[in-house]
Amino acid sequence: MEQTVKSKASEAVHTRGLGKCYGSFWALKDCTISVPRGSVTALVGPNGAGKTSLLKLLVGLNSSSAGEIAVLGQTPSETTNYLSSIGYLAQEIPLYNQFTALEHFAIGKHMDTNWNNELAVKRLQELRIPLDRRVGKLSGGQRAQVGLAMALAKRPQLLLLDEPVAALDPLARMDFLASLAQAVTDADGELTVIMSSHLLADLERVCDRVIILAAGETQLCDDVDHVLKSHKLLVGHSGELPKHEGMSVIQEVRSSTATHAIVRLNNLKLAIPGWHVRDVDIEEVVLAYMGQSRDMAADERGER
Repeated sequence: MEQTVKSKASEAVHTRGLGKCYGSFWALKDCTISVPRGSVTALVGPNGAGKTSLLKLLVGLNSSSAGEIAVLGQTPSETTNYLSSIGYLAQEIPLYNQFTALEHFAIGKHMDTNWNNELAVKRLQELRIPLDRRVGKLSGGQRAQVGLAMALAKRPQLLLLDEPVAALDPLARMDFLASLAQAVTDADGELTVIMSSHLLADLERVCDRVIILAAGETQLCDDVDHVLKSHKLLVGHSGELPKHEGMSVIQEVRSSTATHAIVRLNNLKLAIPGWHVRDVDIEEVVLAYMGQSRDMAADERGER
């Protein structure tokens, strides 16, 4: 049922109503997103939100069950022409433990006509990662860097990263994200990145856009700067927040003394008399959307 949706030249990824089901279970449904070329996008959400399902649809490993999709102006497929433009790195960093980094690079060079071996070697040399040591003997952070070097050596237009730093310690995560940021800078707008992760503070360092998935659906797809400008924390005396057509309540928490609400302002100049307005960070916004989706699901199951 997969269809191609016509996308603008400025878009690396565009989907409309995209869905993937397994039997009667929808792992992803009604996913509509737009990712500009040259952007670095954080893909966030709880376990089971559909993040991996979306990435596999984008890379062409799965076909969709509903909706429309365009990636770099093409329908995702397993053709050489399509795959040569896509870099993909899964959480488990699929490498052969008995092979060295150089031996992995040799395989990549044999399989990909766009392969830039000099780039891959230079990247690891700068990080002082042994090229002639079996990758099974490398640390988790070093293995992740080998995987990233291989993904970038393809010189892809779109790089998809599925939880690449989940198992790394804080220092290794910082090194990985620094390498990624440098690769984006070096590409000078020719590389688009979508990276899935639970580590929101890390993503905020390198990402300029965010996609929030929860319960298999798109909750938000926007520039980080606009998200932070349009989402605010309202604090007032205990009681219900007044409804306003220029505002959407994402999450509201009441106590005996105060009410805290994270809201999305359709009118950035909107003022609510009697309520204090505070800025929020991206982690607060993401958690609010995830909490909203969880509460809605509980209501549907009759658990609240």
